[in-house]
Amino acid sequence: MLTVDEALQRMLSAARPLDGIEELPTQDAAGRVLAKAVVALVDVPPLDNAQMDGYAVRCGDIAQIPMSLPVRLRIAAGQPPTRLPAGAAARIFTGAPIPEGSDAVVMQEVTRTENERVVILEAPKPGQWIRRVGSDFSRGAQALGAGQPLRAQHLGIAASVGAARLSVVRRPRVALFTTGDELAMPGTEAAPGRIYNSNRFVLKGLLESLGCTVDDLGIVPDSLQATCQALEKAALKADVILSSGGVSVGEEDHVKAALSSLGELQLWQIAMKPGKPLAFGHVRQVAFIGLPGNPVSSFVTFVLFVRPFLLRCLGVRDVAPKAVQLRADFQFAADHARRQYVRARLNEAGGLDLFPSQNSSLLSSVAWADGLVDLPVATPVERGHSVRFLSFSELTGPA
Repeated sequence: MLTVDEALQRMLSAARPLDGIEELPTQDAAGRVLAKAVVALVDVPPLDNAQMDGYAVRCGDIAQIPMSLPVRLRIAAGQPPTRLPAGAAARIFTGAPIPEGSDAVVMQEVTRTENERVVILEAPKPGQWIRRVGSDFSRGAQALGAGQPLRAQHLGIAASVGAARLSVVRRPRVALFTTGDELAMPGTEAAPGRIYNSNRFVLKGLLESLGCTVDDLGIVPDSLQATCQALEKAALKADVILSSGGVSVGEEDHVKAALSSLGELQLWQIAMKPGKPLAFGHVRQVAFIGLPGNPVSSFVTFVLFVRPFLLRCLGVRDVAPKAVQLRADFQFAADHARRQYVRARLNEAGGLDLFPSQNSSLLSSVAWADGLVDLPVATPVERGHSVRFLSFSELTGPA
């Protein structure tokens, strides 16, 4: 069996950038991935401006503290720049242009007013409470790089540097199917021996949260012919084919054989728990990822392998989720052959509690948990140990 890191590296090295770019209004680009760098069309801020409400002064005019100065100007945000007379102060508001001749802003909390004068109660320092021109971005500088997943703050940056439209990578097209004669759809009567198909809903939701266009091919019967037909249909127009179920070693598991007959099987079986039987290969040059059928195994292998693979296809370079070290408020036995990912939840004391059962059929454990504890091979956990925690906020949704 491959290690998790070996398998992920093989998959990422096989990821191919998507062709095609879309031009979108900046306000419509949230959740997409930038295809071309954004260059600042202006300085941000465009001029020196006040960081606080207060008074613009010349530090050299303040010979002692307290110091009384006449207030000669009133400057609000949006006004054109002006000049401060010698020996005077200007009433100024946050974002207003710094008048020529002044070199500091005294915030109003350390002043008092007397008729048309202001009394300065603390000596200012040159540059105090002034935001300098271009201190965020200089005209011509790169504000955002290609491959940047676009969140709300990135759209704000693009707008601040004057970018009205953005070039983004087109959405990935993913063909999805689930296998198993035992599967039924909610809304129909599940005959004895059959179960409702949860993986179809979980995987479609995860794909759509990444911005994918999903071609849902439904439930594929447990036969080699049906599995081959599903793979051939999926390969006609998809960028990636994703399935769940049928990747183990049972007589009714046909994905591995179908993939080998139609294309190329590049990896199978990973030293991890849950999620050992994961298949990766290509059908007609189209990447295929086959996930296990157990609901938790399917979810865990998606967030650890499918998500980074799709992000790399979108041009994102840093696809690794950010982990944090947290205190384990539980005990857990070591697995001496496989790396384990156990479902845990943050508690009010700042530690982690474990779901009572780590059975891979219990989808309720994923809904209950806040994330996964990543346990290396042969690593038992005792109460108080520091463990590596992967939050679901890092593992699901946009990058």
